[in-house]
Amino acid sequence: MHAASREALDQTRSELEQTLAANPSGGATGAKVGQELFEVVRVLEDNRALRVSVADTAAPVEARQDLVRGVFGWKVDQTTLDLLLAAVSRDWSNPRELREGLIRLGREALLRSADQQGQLQAVEDELFRLGRIVAGDPQFEQLLADRTAEAGAKRGLLAEVLYGKVTAVTEALASQAVDRPSGMPADDIMEISTQAAELRGRSVAVVTSAEPLTEQQSDELRARLATLYGREIAIHNDVDQALLGGVVVRVGDEIIDGSVAGRLDAMRRSLR
Repeated sequence: MHAASREALDQTRSELEQTLAANPSGGATGAKVGQELFEVVRVLEDNRALRVSVADTAAPVEARQDLVRGVFGWKVDQTTLDLLLAAVSRDWSNPRELREGLIRLGREALLRSADQQGQLQAVEDELFRLGRIVAGDPQFEQLLADRTAEAGAKRGLLAEVLYGKVTAVTEALASQAVDRPSGMPADDIMEISTQAAELRGRSVAVVTSAEPLTEQQSDELRARLATLYGREIAIHNDVDQALLGGVVVRVGDEIIDGSVAGRLDAMRRSLR
């Protein structure tokens, strides 16, 4: 995302935070705003002329806002409409980045609603597990990634898998991620899980181990990583029996390979 769009996103995100913080029913409001922003994105994706017009920085702000009022004023609540008006009043580098910004805002609104309900950590964990499940089934992921498939059908397919197993917020976020994914659905779902962790003030460590970590092992590793990186760490545990033992830790782009398989591989390379 270009600098102008990042600034526009940060400013609009501040308005979202203030709106939800000032609302006594912030959890319900956040959920509604998030869902409605996703609906707005679907409309923009289906109408290129509209998508270009609302992001046209050469047009007067009032004209862009009037267009938004005319199209969405009767479709969304006032809180969502106010946030949309604020978003289009700002200078986005291009229509694609406005769309991306609205998706991020919708996700954050839903995550903040989960936070208000005491469910944010559960949503984070559910999204991580779902991302790993989708990534581990290439055929299923290809079905969800198919851009020629009808979006409603893909959401329905995912809903069959998730029904009764996750929170409503997790289902809403995952459904949006498979609508028209920017990349592979598993990556988008994992990205939202990371966004949830960041909202809790934590960086994410993806810890791959040969067997599931115990609660004590997770706590000890979390404490070590927090000391190493100087910030709170959320542990996302992935299991890969090929590691034989030990763990591989990934924090952002940094990888710490303490697995038995990794050490054996390093030994083999040194003997060549």
